[in-house]
Amino acid sequence: MTETAGTTAGSVPGDEDSLLQRLCNEARWGLAATRASILEAAHPQIGAALIDHSTFVVHPWRRLRNTVVSTQRIVSGDERVRDKETARLNRLHSRISGTDAQGRPYDAMDPEARAWVVATLFESTVMMCRLGGEPLDQAAQEQLYAEFRAFLGHMDADGGRLPDTLAEFWPYYEKTIAEGLENTQAVHAVLYRLFAEVPAPPLLRDHPATWAAVRALAGPLATAITVASLPESYRRQAYLTALPGARVLMHGAYLTAGLATRWLPSSWTRTEVLLDALNLDPPAGQGSPVVESLRDHAGKVGALLRLITPVPARPGPGGSARPGRPGRSGRSGRSGSDGSARRSAERFFAQVLDQTGDGYLDWPDLAAMAREIATRLDLDGPAEDRLFAAYAAWWEELRTTLDADGDGRIDAHEYATATTLAGRALIEIADVLFDATDTDGSQTISPEEYRALFRTTFDHDPAAAAPADLSRSAFTREFLAFMAGRHHSAAYENLLTQT
Repeated sequence: MTETAGTTAGSVPGDEDSLLQRLCNEARWGLAATRASILEAAHPQIGAALIDHSTFVVHPWRRLRNTVVSTQRIVSGDERVRDKETARLNRLHSRISGTDAQGRPYDAMDPEARAWVVATLFESTVMMCRLGGEPLDQAAQEQLYAEFRAFLGHMDADGGRLPDTLAEFWPYYEKTIAEGLENTQAVHAVLYRLFAEVPAPPLLRDHPATWAAVRALAGPLATAITVASLPESYRRQAYLTALPGARVLMHGAYLTAGLATRWLPSSWTRTEVLLDALNLDPPAGQGSPVVESLRDHAGKVGALLRLITPVPARPGPGGSARPGRPGRSGRSGRSGSDGSARRSAERFFAQVLDQTGDGYLDWPDLAAMAREIATRLDLDGPAEDRLFAAYAAWWEELRTTLDADGDGRIDAHEYATATTLAGRALIEIADVLFDATDTDGSQTISPEEYRALFRTTFDHDPAAAAPADLSRSAFTREFLAFMAGRHHSAAYENLLTQT
């Protein structure tokens, strides 16, 4: 393409007149993004990459926050911010490739696949506006399409593979649905696993009974609404049936979101408010009345559900069952017997090491850890390369020493029977992490630098209070103790286990 990233009337993502910037900063854009994610996952290359490398099922709220922050940077009015973020995303995507279950290669940098991601976001945004009672006219659609092409142009130096004009886009879109999409494993993972198993957001993390009740109702509704919103041509070829009444629910959800955006104060309907509403512990004095009200009601509902829910029995002396409080799934490492130590190691394996949730430890899990750390610290290219190289060396060390059956991955039993994980490569990761966190080069990590690394997904400060200045050796000891699965650390759990 020669005229990539074309614009209309000089408007590009980040300009004050940008339609894309306005729409994606509205909380209702989550509906469009969710629908688009299904159509993206139906693309064979994207679906395979999601299944093999993504943590979206195990850590959905962390993924949501990172996606929102990244999108806002790309549509930012600051060109330097946009360029830095697109360079970061390109580095991360360049490390995602492989072969799917049918032996077909996939690559996150494939231009056709990247163009399809942007195409689904554009079409889903147009649909969001139409179903929300405020359809875009021809001129607005032309502007929005030009801005999405500019969005893709920032990501792809060659300008991507989207058609040059809006008139050419719609045949391309229909043809891709008919000939390029499949009923992939990733589609089912989103529709029938993510919605059914999504862990509690930070707001409700301390109210599991409340979240269980909410999810039992909201999960099937989310699936039904999302399926009903998909193009009929894709539903037919993927054998996805819209349940009776689902289209009415879908129209109602989009219309309600549209009316709320138009009639409620903008301070209630922006993306930042959604993130605040999910935030368990906003900074002192900065919690909004809406969020405080939500938190208060969550506590009351949770208390009510605890009153009416029978307390499970737990084994008493001699194995007899007696009533009591349900046991906590502790993450602390030490225990009194070899059997309980084994169970603790297996819990650590599932909660920390198995980032993708497939039951095994392999390279995509360690790469996911490296991506999260690089994102959290906003590392530049050389620092990010050094971090990934250190994790790659650790994976080679783990594979060589722990992969007893030689299948190229490590299961929970193989990990639990290991004597130690703290080899030379893990020490190198700690060293890289220290250098990246020690931004002022003082050879100590200050409380402020500590908070920059360990702030939780939504919270502004880490769950654990930042310690006094940490030396390199003290930081390394703390990191090795946690990664060996033998030492509880709220800070590292916030970094690597928060959903």
